[in-house]
Amino acid sequence: MTFLATLDEDAFRQFFSGSPIKRIGRNRFLRNVLLAMGNSNFVTFVPVVKQKLAEEDPVVRGAAVWTLSRLLSAQDFEALAIRALQTEVDPDVLDEWMQGGEEVAQRRAIEGFEA
Repeated sequence: MTFLATLDEDAFRQFFSGSPIKRIGRNRFLRNVLLAMGNSNFVTFVPVVKQKLAEEDPVVRGAAVWTLSRLLSAQDFEALAIRALQTEVDPDVLDEWMQGGEEVAQRRAIEGFEA
């Protein structure tokens, strides 16, 4: 999945030339790859997912936030959110940061309860 997440527009078009996947476009495809990464629970994806926070498309950035909320520890997600909230302007991506923060806080409370 890391390879798929690193495809730029030209590489995406070339790699999926002749494939129906090409029709959905790189950004929607990348969103789906990011969601799969988040569901995987493989923290090895974190570095490539963090890179997607700088993508131009807010759909991709929002998916990256959701994925990081699943893969990072509560403390690491909160630290990243504090920095990201200083520069993010898209309301949908901001909402993902807020929702992710709420989910991480719930997870932290459950982990504290189980300890």
